[in-house]
Amino acid sequence: MLIFAAGTERIDRALVHRWLSEQSYWATGRSRQTQDAAIDGSRNYGVYDDATGDQVAYARVVTDGVTFAWVCDVFVDEAARGRGVGKLLMAGVVGDLAPLGLKRIALATADAHGLYAQFGFAPLADPTMWMTRAG
Repeated sequence: MLIFAAGTERIDRALVHRWLSEQSYWATGRSRQTQDAAIDGSRNYGVYDDATGDQVAYARVVTDGVTFAWVCDVFVDEAARGRGVGKLLMAGVVGDLAPLGLKRIALATADAHGLYAQFGFAPLADPTMWMTRAG
């Protein structure tokens, strides 16, 4: 059985860093110090195998807690993919954010549009309004 949990208590920081810095397309090479700071400055979520206690997925949300949130660093361990882990993770994230009454929740993805669409995410109505500044 899989268990969703919010908060940093159960986050396996070393594992999350390895996933993101070595296996993700968006955070390759991210330092452990940067990842730990990101965890500390965000709302964190994990999915865990109840039998072993092992973490099998991670996501974090950057938010002011009132008007806006950005869902980022969503990752499901390769061995756990195809078992509904991503759906459990996103259902938990969306459910945790719902009481905040946020006007907008954003995310960026190159490959999981179908998953996020199940939770109400859609392409930007007017992408010409959005801009980004690379650091």
